[in-house]
Amino acid sequence: MALMDFIKKQFVDVIQWTEEGEEIIAYRYPMEDAEIQTGARLTVRESQMALFVDEGRVADVFGPGSYTLNTRTLPLLTNLKNWDKLFASPFKSDVYFFSTRLRLERTWGTPNPITLRDRDFGVIRLRAFGMYSYRLNDPARFYRDISGSRDAFTTEDLDGQLRNFVISAMTSLFGESGVPFVDMAAKQGEFETRLKAALSAVFERYGLLLDSFTLQNVSLPEELQKTLDARIGMNMVGDLGNFTRYQVANSIPIAAQNEGGMSGIGAGLGAGLGIGQAMAQAIAPVAAGAASPDARVDEITATLEKLHELTAKGILTQAEFDAKKTELLGKLT
Repeated sequence: MALMDFIKKQFVDVIQWTEEGEEIIAYRYPMEDAEIQTGARLTVRESQMALFVDEGRVADVFGPGSYTLNTRTLPLLTNLKNWDKLFASPFKSDVYFFSTRLRLERTWGTPNPITLRDRDFGVIRLRAFGMYSYRLNDPARFYRDISGSRDAFTTEDLDGQLRNFVISAMTSLFGESGVPFVDMAAKQGEFETRLKAALSAVFERYGLLLDSFTLQNVSLPEELQKTLDARIGMNMVGDLGNFTRYQVANSIPIAAQNEGGMSGIGAGLGAGLGIGQAMAQAIAPVAAGAASPDARVDEITATLEKLHELTAKGILTQAEFDAKKTELLGKLT
């Protein structure tokens, strides 16, 4: 058996790699005793590169093409070995293939909100997410710093580290920019450009080329977004006191529609008296010029509440109440 194994190893080797997994970036070609015959054929396909490593040191790098391996096609390895003979003899070396095609639609996002100081809202927490694409363009550097001597290295092995790079760069940029949260949407394109520039240098350090980078969304956590929505609503309303009173007045007819809200008995007899008293209380201070606008709103609100009570007791009909409510609310505008 030992003799047969020796004879088999003397045949010309064919070294090639067909990517079996979509996510494999680096792959070590399996060879018995890590021995390559002089004259072996190496095939490197488009979107691939091959790396020869001799005793732990990078010896040669090959781009796409077909090669016959000998001392002429392996000058760096030849120099390392200090060969002084030209006859055919095997040499030992590990061969790694690298996929250089674009890795598209890699997603990133903040696993937890990041805390920043905002000019308008004080301390806030932000979420952000987006996408990026990259390719491997320097297999020697990637081998030294990332993949090492593993049999295979995948995009999943790399994604976590790359996302950390993105989030770190994003946190620094947002913190230093001083842009308020409400203005970030308008600056989104600028942020993308600056983040890509910052990240490109980081990717390059590990033998990667950042092809594209997008910042798709910047938002607040749900609980903070509700607070911001409430603040925006208050700013739109203006006078919160008047708005609150107006809301209370509009809620009265809803309460009147509840079960037992009115009985419809004796409405005609007491309507004039109840409405007259209520209107007198609301109008008298205003006519005398003794009440401010806020006081007038308070009076009209109180009048509506009293009218609602009369409606609930059946003294007023719903139609009479609605008519007077419309009349009184009209005085607020």
